[in-house]
Amino acid sequence: MTTLPLSGTLVVAMEQAVAVPFATRQLADLGARVIKIERPGTGDFARGYDAKVKGLSSAFLWLNRGKESLELDTKSEHGQKILDALLRRADVFLHNISPGAARRQGIDSVTLSSRYPDLICGSVCGYGTTGPMADAKAYDLLVQGETGLMSLNGDEENLAKVGISIADIAAGMYTYSSVLAAVHHRSRTGEALPVDISLFDSLTEWLSYPMYYTQFGGTAPRRMGTSHATIAPYGGFETAEGTRILLAVQNDREWNRFCAQVICRPDCAEDPRFGSHEARVDNRAALDRLITEEIARLDHAIVESRLIAAGIAFARINTIDQLHTHEQIVGRDRWARTGSEVGQLHTLRPPWFPQGHVPDFGDVPALGEHTDSILTWLGCEDPAITASDVVVGERKELI
Repeated sequence: MTTLPLSGTLVVAMEQAVAVPFATRQLADLGARVIKIERPGTGDFARGYDAKVKGLSSAFLWLNRGKESLELDTKSEHGQKILDALLRRADVFLHNISPGAARRQGIDSVTLSSRYPDLICGSVCGYGTTGPMADAKAYDLLVQGETGLMSLNGDEENLAKVGISIADIAAGMYTYSSVLAAVHHRSRTGEALPVDISLFDSLTEWLSYPMYYTQFGGTAPRRMGTSHATIAPYGGFETAEGTRILLAVQNDREWNRFCAQVICRPDCAEDPRFGSHEARVDNRAALDRLITEEIARLDHAIVESRLIAAGIAFARINTIDQLHTHEQIVGRDRWARTGSEVGQLHTLRPPWFPQGHVPDFGDVPALGEHTDSILTWLGCEDPAITASDVVVGERKELI
């Protein structure tokens, strides 16, 4: 394969934090040219989340490889002229500015679609561009609370948020897939469809299963730590060495094999308290006591070997510091390299990459690294931007 699927596609993004940067990084991975517009002097505030990667932000490394950084004050006269020139060339424009601020700046989808009819305009915000909460501020934690996710997460005593920015990531994934669909639709019909994604809608979609369970069943799933409201046994159990192993027995066939081959208690499969899926859930406390006692007698390696032989799913409970050397990541050759202002860095390849194409991800950009080259490119090609608007090396006059 000589070209990536999105080669020749220009994406312009006024983005910061997680949701839109995650979407555009994936577009860049597939060959799109992504121009990231950043606030002069400070840039995307994700640059300051931490300094763990040789002085760079670990979040910024994750979300921004392969992009060009343009420092631009889009509220200034020159900035608006430059943005106009970019949008007349762009295929896709994305931002995660609040709906009210976007309307005031004239970069909402309605305004831009009338001005640039071939441009796919997209926005990501907390609650969407319509509805009673359209202008409400939202962050990942707040959306986890507002959707009810936190009511499901944790144990019986304590609520807990998910340990990653799950609402932002969900919105980023839906933005990415929606842009791909919109690009495909435009290539077939010529119509540029707008993209309107919210953190709330994205996370609500992922919560449909427990929402329907509660809506039609009348009771909400309980917070159960690593256990499952409707499956048992399901969760972590401690072996003789004190290590924990996660089990997930999905049906009666697996339960019979678990009893006979793993804990060597075939009589338990005949116990009426555990004889069906529903019975095991109803008698979860007794079931968990039984399995806890039996697993505690066995070495971890023995438990794993028996589970493998019985064809029952299991996993270790690893810590995040073990992930980068996990045998599956290494075995699938997931690590690649990307450049940055502090040198070459390890970066994960995406879960899917076109077969036959060697990943060659672009650098993680320094703030404003590409401002001069972008402005020169625009000035050379667009007579609407005069020489006084493009002064290479004197960006302060422009922004």
